Amino acid sequence: MSPFILLEAAPSSTLGNIIVVSGAFLVLLLLIKTFAWEQITSIFEARAKKINDDIDSAEAARQKAETYAAQREAELAGSRDEANTIIKTANDAAQINKVKVAAEAAEEVRRTKQRAKEEIEQSKKEAISGIKGSVAEISIKIAEKLIGQHLDATAQSELIDTYLEKLGE
Repeated sequence: MSPFILLEAAPSSTLGNIIVVSGAFLVLLLLIKTFAWEQITSIFEARAKKINDDIDSAEAARQKAETYAAQREAELAGSRDEANTIIKTANDAAQINKVKVAAEAAEEVRRTKQRAKEEIEQSKKEAISGIKGSVAEISIKIAEKLIGQHLDATAQSELIDTYLEKLGE
């Protein structure tokens, strides 16, 4: 038999059922309030407290992460500044070395030119001295052959030196 058929057969029992169910519900509420309500609310409060604590710890972790990020950014900026300083120092040192090497090279070139001039001058003096001696001897021999007599070498040497000096001017 279906419960709907019983309800049609006994309309007054429906009202009784409602009263019994309502009474049972009220008794159930009273029992829950007396024995379990504090435990249920404490579970909800503990859950709410845990959620609040989790939110607070997440906020603290976020702030800590932001602090670390800012610190890392500051350290990175410091590292960049330090790298720029090192590069600038290296460039300055390279520039100073470049100037120093160029000055040393210029000085070496000047000394080399001076030595070359001195060597040229010395070679020139030696060549002229050698030529004077050779020209003097040749001149004496030519003069002896032309004149047919023996000339004084000292007098002839002085004559040739005078002649060569006039040529050098």
